[in-house]
Amino acid sequence: MALQKYSIVIIEDDPLVNATVRDILASKYARVHGYTDPVKGIDELDSTQPDLILLDIFLGHMNGLDILEEIRAFGYTMPVVMMTAFSDIKMAVRAMKLGAEDFIVKPLDLEQLEIAVEKSLANYDLRRQVNLLEERLRREESTEIIGNSEGIRRALQIGQIVASADDTTALILGESGTGKELIAKYIHQRSARSKGPFITINCGAIPRELAENELFGYEKGAFTGATEKVKQGRFEQANHGTILLDEVGELSPEMQVKLLRVLQERTFYRLGGMKEVSVDVRVIAATNRNLEQLVEEGKFREDLYYRLNVAIMTLPPLRERRDDILELATSFVNEFNKKFGRKITGFTPEAADLMESYQWRGNIRELRNVIERVVLLETGTVISKESLNFLRPPSAPTAGSRAAMELAPGQHFLQISKEGAQMSDVLKDFILQTLKITGGNQIKAAKILQISRAKLRYRIEQLGIIISQKSIT
Repeated sequence: MALQKYSIVIIEDDPLVNATVRDILASKYARVHGYTDPVKGIDELDSTQPDLILLDIFLGHMNGLDILEEIRAFGYTMPVVMMTAFSDIKMAVRAMKLGAEDFIVKPLDLEQLEIAVEKSLANYDLRRQVNLLEERLRREESTEIIGNSEGIRRALQIGQIVASADDTTALILGESGTGKELIAKYIHQRSARSKGPFITINCGAIPRELAENELFGYEKGAFTGATEKVKQGRFEQANHGTILLDEVGELSPEMQVKLLRVLQERTFYRLGGMKEVSVDVRVIAATNRNLEQLVEEGKFREDLYYRLNVAIMTLPPLRERRDDILELATSFVNEFNKKFGRKITGFTPEAADLMESYQWRGNIRELRNVIERVVLLETGTVISKESLNFLRPPSAPTAGSRAAMELAPGQHFLQISKEGAQMSDVLKDFILQTLKITGGNQIKAAKILQISRAKLRYRIEQLGIIISQKSIT
């Protein structure tokens, strides 16, 4: 019979009883530790990591109830089964009040002992599962946005305004992994629709031929296999709430037409249905693509773009939020400490410097995955630079990189004196000269700079550039 993967600690000062109980339990459980010295047993709890403690009440000059109280004061939550040679109701009541799981009277009935241990471990497993589910639910429902960078503050300010108008359509721009869904939840939970559903659909992840089914549902007989009388789509599921259309730029032209009608009329037809369906839903769209460029290329409907672009929020990439990186990483450490039972307290200065200089092309999602990996594998209490040695340090710009793009004709940088120049001034001059070349066309300027239209717009706002005829001529 395979041993169950539990760790059990026995604190019993009678060597014979201790050895007997240890031998019985060692035949069923992977790790059983026996201590006749209660002080040593308590001191080694961090290394033994018990799932259950068997604790005698009378331990020479020490009292097991005081030890139980101390164990709970230290924050240990594993079940503790008390053992005593005296059947005292008051003592049993006090033990239970202090958090004992069970109470067994000596001489020990070994069968009863095994049953008590099994029951206590089963209850502990159940409590841990419930705690994990509650923690996961809290994380899923949480809309705490970590960070104090200018771009995030601006996005939250706009989000709060959008939330106060519960019908306003919003468009969230940003690279993958920047937290667009979190901002959408932030708006939903602060709006009058917060008690309604929040439904997310990734428009880029559903096959083209299934998009209409997913969004609007179908009725029986609409296609082979459509056996349900009515199958609700995501818009119906989101009724009286909010729907997030993630990666909206991936929608086909046919679906763009249908989406435009829903935005205008708040009605649609299920696939195969003859009856018009009305919905009361706020639409939030998100994308990492340049919708203006898609409109210019004829790949995205201009009228739909303007319907979506009522309130726009641009989320900066993590590499432009250097001051937020350590705070985000610490939050993820706390999350995965709970998940994996670790006690990591922070980062060495060298590790912090590495994270703040890393490019994070996958943004917050990449940072979270990195911290999960490190916390899972870390054996110490502090994350060092060596723990992050799988991250590539930032490389020097190359001729083909965005950082080393060629200058357009007539473009120039500021004249830099011996005292130097502010990087923000250099960037501002760089963008102004590019806009001058393009006659103020931001889409063309973004192409020259080899950055997205959203990123160029963010830089224009960040640097306080005013687009006027005077500034570009």
